[in-house]
Amino acid sequence: MFDDDSVPGGFMGIARTWVFPILRILLIAVVAAALIKLAFFPDRPIDDSPALPTGSVVEPVIAAAAGTITNDVVVAATVSADPAVPVKATAAGTVNKIFVAQGATVAQGDVVFDVKVPIERDPADSVDAEGKPKPAIFRYQEVTAPAAGVLSSLSVIPGQDVTIGLTAGTVAPPTFSVSGTLQPAQQYRLLDRPTEATVTITGGPAAFTCGNLRITTPLSGSSGDESAPAGGSSAAASGGTTGGSGTTATCTVPGDVTVFSGLAAEMTIAGGRAENVIVVPTTAVRGAAQSGTVWVTAADGATEERPVALGLTDGTQVQITQGLTEGEEILEFAPGAAAVPDDGCTRFPDGGMYCDPAPAG
Repeated sequence: MFDDDSVPGGFMGIARTWVFPILRILLIAVVAAALIKLAFFPDRPIDDSPALPTGSVVEPVIAAAAGTITNDVVVAATVSADPAVPVKATAAGTVNKIFVAQGATVAQGDVVFDVKVPIERDPADSVDAEGKPKPAIFRYQEVTAPAAGVLSSLSVIPGQDVTIGLTAGTVAPPTFSVSGTLQPAQQYRLLDRPTEATVTITGGPAAFTCGNLRITTPLSGSSGDESAPAGGSSAAASGGTTGGSGTTATCTVPGDVTVFSGLAAEMTIAGGRAENVIVVPTTAVRGAAQSGTVWVTAADGATEERPVALGLTDGTQVQITQGLTEGEEILEFAPGAAAVPDDGCTRFPDGGMYCDPAPAG
């Protein structure tokens, strides 16, 4: 009988020499056997036709539901001083007297200068009793300020000959406008033209109502003057822009609101609000305004293309006014419908795009 101390190396020496290597070999063998089993002997039978798919694609559907839709069109805009209004001569003749100096404040209708216009005598009344020519006679035509403001320029002097329509000066009005460019797709949302907008000035006063809203599209080849709407000045209508610059929304800043030219602003135009109406995502409709089509699903899974009439839209949802009832299921993504990607922009089939405004701050 002997103890561990009598054996060279003791028990630990035997374990390191024989036991641990044997355990390692057994562990490797078990792992190798498991890998062979998984590779060559699966638990289920191999599919007869592994190339054929075993799953199926199911197109997502949604149910038409009642809801509220608010059609607010948000436009990036800029504050600008209303352009100067020209003072034009209304008669051909000679400047007689100037009543207002350049830089003075004038009211609409104030006389700026007058024109001495010769009057042609009747040949029968052209000589006196002695046969001598009678002296020339004149009338005086007043030229008035076309708007209230400051007479910012005056380019005529007494004794100067002028013709009808000659621009003799300009009046700079003390008023401001807010204007921004409408995207083509946004114009579909404003078919019923509102008369006012809500404007928020960046870093300025609280939001205020901006009246006299005009939406103008210059005709091809026209100038800013020609694109003005009836009843309003061209400069005010276009915000100082010229023809061919796209559709512009412009409104007049109230006189009690302090603004400065060049300030950035956000113009919100209310295009309408509808409550308790049928609404669906724009992705489910092929078409973006007035008319479109949806794909209605039947109980057996078949789909049918159906025409619908469209109402208000907020860029992500659209109102269905005809052709669809509450509860009917339609494809959530209709072929050719407007896409709503993760960037917050809606792209329409006609190439237009509307992007949701970034949150303030």
